[in-house]
This record gives sequence, C-alpha cells and structure tokens, in this order.
Amino acid sequence: MSFSILPATPEDSTALDRLVNGAYRGDSSRQGWTTEADLLDGGRTDAAAIKEIIHKPGHWILKYLEDGQLLGCMELHKEGKKFYLGMLAVLPRQQGKGIGKQLLKAAESEARTKECHTIYMTVISVRKELIDWYVRHGYHDTGNRKPFSFNDPRFGQPKMKLEFVVLEKAV
Repeated sequence: MSFSILPATPEDSTALDRLVNGAYRGDSSRQGWTTEADLLDGGRTDAAAIKEIIHKPGHWILKYLEDGQLLGCMELHKEGKKFYLGMLAVLPRQQGKGIGKQLLKAAESEARTKECHTIYMTVISVRKELIDWYVRHGYHDTGNRKPFSFNDPRFGQPKMKLEFVVLEKAV
C-alpha cells in the first residue's frame, strides 16, 4: 500500500465534493465517526465551492491518495503567520486507519514550509469526540467561540443552534 498527499486540481472538484459530503452528511456519513448528519441538513460543500478554494491565492486543498484512490482531503490557507485547516475529510469506510493523522502531519509540514507557526481550525462545539481526537494530536481549545452563521444553503442548514470551538496548535 502506497499513499501520497498532493495538491488538488480543479479537475478533482467533483470527486472531492463526493468525498467531503459523503464523510460529513447523509446516510453514507454514518458509516464513519465524523458524521454531522444529526446536526445539519443538506450538503457540506459543492464542486463549485471547491473550485473556488483551489483557485484562490494562498488557499490549497490537499488530497490523500492510496494506490491512486482518493480517500481523504483537507483545506488549508495562510493568514499571516497562521495556517487555517478545514474540511478535513476521510472516506467513512476508511476512517480509523491513520489517514486523518497523515493529513494533519502534512498540514503541519506545509505550515512550516510557508513559515507559519500556528495551525488553527474551527470545530462544531457539540462534536466532542472529534475535538478530543484533535486534542490527542496536539491541538488545544483556545477558549474562543464563533457563531455558526452560514447563510448559504450549499453549506447545510443547522437542525439546532450551533457554534464553533477554535482549536490551535503550535508547529
């Protein structure tokens, strides 16, 4: 088994859309432990939004391939000396096999390459199991909270009041 983590291209947008939505929303997401299906209706993203990220200066989507098959991805973007990490997704039936850990390592390496000293992310506060996973990988709760205030239906409709926890790690 060989894997690689590479920058995504616009041609990857449709496959990344399927991966991310399959990992976060709908019945397929229930096969893994990262589902948001009970928290939000609708999609997590779409191919057009993914293409926007790929084309935006200072933004990247890295894809995880194993024997040529797309199994994971994450979004990164540079903000001064900080890196934002978002949309980390692993195909539900492949979760728990270390792919997320490899993506985190790649994010940390990319941050150092881009002379960033900190990686931060936002996680929905009720996702305790996911927050705990990030804590086990060196991230800490900054105490900052952000409202979940997406008005674009492409990113889902909350089933309850939600907020984000800001997690951070020095790299």
